[in-house]
Amino acid sequence: MENTKRTLGQTDLNLSPLGLGTWQFSKGSGVVGKFWGSLDDELTEDIIKTSLTGGINWFDTAEVYGGGESEKILSKALENIGATHDEAKIATKWWPMFRTAKSITKTIHNRQEALNNRPIDLYQIHQPYSFSSVDKQIRAMIELVKDGHINHVGVSNFNVAAMVNSHRILSENGLSLASNQVKYSLLDRRIEENGILQSAKELGISIIAYSPLEQGLLTGKFHDNPDLIHDAKGPRRFQRKFKEAGLAESKPLITLLDAIGEKYNVSASQVALNWTIHYHGETVFAIPGATKVHHAQDNVGALTFKLDASELEEISRTSWKVIGKKK
Repeated sequence: MENTKRTLGQTDLNLSPLGLGTWQFSKGSGVVGKFWGSLDDELTEDIIKTSLTGGINWFDTAEVYGGGESEKILSKALENIGATHDEAKIATKWWPMFRTAKSITKTIHNRQEALNNRPIDLYQIHQPYSFSSVDKQIRAMIELVKDGHINHVGVSNFNVAAMVNSHRILSENGLSLASNQVKYSLLDRRIEENGILQSAKELGISIIAYSPLEQGLLTGKFHDNPDLIHDAKGPRRFQRKFKEAGLAESKPLITLLDAIGEKYNVSASQVALNWTIHYHGETVFAIPGATKVHHAQDNVGALTFKLDASELEEISRTSWKVIGKKK
């Protein structure tokens, strides 16, 4: 089983290359949580247990996912399962919109309470847009580390300049920027062109890829059965990539993922996830979600094999053609 853990950034956090994203555990509450339907607690617990059993040892959540609902559901499930801190690490995020950096230190007790006082291994600024500068936000995060409230600092959706600046401030204070969580998949490779990935590699910052299956598009299920999109939750059904023309454009990539999957006896989505966590060495981690137990099983199956160099390159070339770039 190809399931080796790796270090997040320059920290002492040893994580599986895949974590479980838990946006979908929002109970359908709040503006952001409404993207998903409400999952019952038993199903949520089964998804988490399946992930743990399959070798995933960390979970990514956020304050804004249902206003703390996702954090509460996650910590309660881990408690019921009996997962220790060593077995299940937690990454969560502070929501910056319409707030100042002071909110980072003021609200940390709310995060700890929602997580039932499980350690916060990675605390991330969800995106850079607060009423305070990135400088002030990072200094507030440093305060949390020094006071023992959190173990490591990460950011999310930061452009290259904000990421590099965050890294500099942390380094000057004897810490390091563990990660930048950004959208990244075989159908969205902007971080390879805008300097984020290159700078992350140079500075020893990990990339955490969210939406690595492009909201289910890379599973191939919508290509096989386009009618499924009518039943999909949230705004997906209105996006061009899910319409007939968009599906036709990405079909060659799905065909290749299926063909390579047959060789390993795995699914297209497992090949896509495997590519995501291996194409750039150990720089990229990924956090696919799961709303059904079989989604979690599919996720962990991506940790059971490793694509070879020629397969990684062939997938990359086909991906760029589909995106419309010649590489």
